[in-house]
Parts: sequence; structure tokens; C-alpha cells
Amino acid sequence: MSDNQNLLAEQRRALILEEVRRRGGARVNELTRKLSVSDMTVRRDLDALARQGALEKVHGGAVPVAEASTHEPGFEAKSSLELSAKEDIARAAATMVQPGTAIALSGGTTTFALARHLLDVPNLTVVTNSVRVADVFHSAQRASNGAGGTRAGAATVVLTGGVRTPSDSLVGSVADAAIRSLHFDALFLGVHGISVEAGLSTPNLAEAETNRHFVGSARRVIVVADHTKWGTVGLSSFASLDQVDALVTDGGMPPEAREEIRERLPELVVAGEQDAEEAADAL
Repeated sequence: MSDNQNLLAEQRRALILEEVRRRGGARVNELTRKLSVSDMTVRRDLDALARQGALEKVHGGAVPVAEASTHEPGFEAKSSLELSAKEDIARAAATMVQPGTAIALSGGTTTFALARHLLDVPNLTVVTNSVRVADVFHSAQRASNGAGGTRAGAATVVLTGGVRTPSDSLVGSVADAAIRSLHFDALFLGVHGISVEAGLSTPNLAEAETNRHFVGSARRVIVVADHTKWGTVGLSSFASLDQVDALVTDGGMPPEAREEIRERLPELVVAGEQDAEEAADAL
């Protein structure tokens, strides 16, 4: 085989791997259309990538290699993933928050993005176990004070206290007791994984227990999760899908996953697509 053919194969496999990771999986027939190659070529490429441990072959296609169910990336590592999707999700979720309400924000990079979009919503009470989320509101308040005034309607922030995790969430008995004593109009919940079988899950046992208390104290549970979280299962489940009122996700969520979600949840919001549909209707 020539060097040119080897290069083409490497480029093709890189594109396949990017597609699988971006969408959380890909089918052979989709890849043949996208790459304009034969079914046999795609299957050979998938075999090669599977041997390298870069992806996992499944019937009719491939999915990303599953991380260990106990692996918990740090906040900085997770912050660099799916940035545009998280911003879209945060923007859409912020429109679901009414002024003057009491809300809870769990730990996570998507709820961190959401916090920035809530700074202009007046008179909120925000309960959080995330050091990063609390700092978004505290930093905005300090900046306002430094400019010679206090922001009218600035949020009241309640930080639960507790033991800090790698994702900068506070967990444990102190956090759990604080959350149990409160009641929220809505909980915005970041998750490590979401699936039909396991529901909502995390690799951190203490964080799972704290999230259970969050869910139990909320009148409305809204999960904010990009498409890569679908099908991921962490060590500990803390809520079933029938405890979730809404999922806010991004346009990368595959059609078959959307169908499953709509069958099980009262509301599915696909960030970005809803705005596009409304704009089209207005024409």
C-alpha cells in the first residue's frame, strides 16, 4: 500500500473517531454516506480503531470507549469539553428561571455556565453546593460594590458547606443536612451520566447522596446535560428518569435518544433548535 493510501486511511479514521466522540456513537451506514466510501471500508476502519482501543464496536456501528464508572474528572478537565453545547444549554435553561424564585444549582461545569446567565435575573435565592457557582454570584457582587454601588435585585446565595470533591462540589453530612432543611422551586442539576436503565448517576458516592437530597427538596427537577452524557453510567445512581421534569440538552443528541427521552420525560428542550424554529415561524 502506498504512503498516500496510508495517509488517506489515517485521515478517514480520524474523522470517524471525531464523529463517534462528538455524537456519542455512529452507525456504519451514516459513516459510509458521510465519507463516501464502501461499507467494507468503514468496517475495516472501525476494526482498526477498536484494536487501538480508540472506540468500541457495537452492532451496526461504534460508540466511544466507556470510562471507568468510578473515574471523576476534575473541574478544569471537564470545563474544556463541549463548550459551545454548554453555553447553548445554559442560555436555554436560564429562560426557565423566574425572578424572585428560590432555585438550586448542583455542582458541575454546565451549572457553572448557567450561573453566569442568571446574574441579571432579579431577586433570586440560589442554593448551591458548588464553590464555582457561588463564586460567580459573589464575584459579580464584589465588582458591583467596587464600582460604587450595590446591584439592585442581586441574588441571595446559600452555599451548603461540606467536603470538597475533585469537581469542586461540596458533599457529605453537612451539605446533606443543609439541603434537607430547604425547599426550592426548581433544581438545575448537572450529571455525570444519564440513561434509561441507570437514570442519573455519578462516580462519586458522597455526591450521589447529596444529589438525592437535592432532588428530594425540589418541586421541579431540571437536568442540564450535553449529548455526551446520554448512555454514560457512573458508579452510583441517585435518581430515576421518572423523578425528572425536564432535560435541557444540545443539538448533538441523536434522534433515537430524543425519542426515548420524550417517551419518559414531561419535557425535552434542545438548546438552539427551539430558537431556530421560532425564528422560522416568524418569517
